[in-house]
Amino acid sequence: MRWFAMRSLVYLILLVSASCFALGNSQEVSAAEVVHYECKEWKAKHIHDAKKAETISATLKKLGCELKKDQHDGHIDVKYRCPDWRELKLDSHDDAHKWENWLKEYGFTTEHKH
Repeated sequence: MRWFAMRSLVYLILLVSASCFALGNSQEVSAAEVVHYECKEWKAKHIHDAKKAETISATLKKLGCELKKDQHDGHIDVKYRCPDWRELKLDSHDDAHKWENWLKEYGFTTEHKH
């Protein structure tokens, strides 16, 4: 079950990243949906697949998070935090909810604005 959840998460990350990852200069983006997020305290994910760890790390980095990675005992710890509020502008309501759910699963506080 845990493997299935991780695989689903990676697919969601790749799908949403490929379709509408609108980070960067906010003047360039004309988005209908905005998700605000923060994660003040350090969180950690224990990942056993190096490729998944790299995908998740890249996503967290694009979101503006501070990252630390440590490999030991057959897994990779991806530690992250985002102490300041940031925003993710998205093109659709559905994408905003997908990202909001993903962020909450990773321990972020979120606000979804329309």
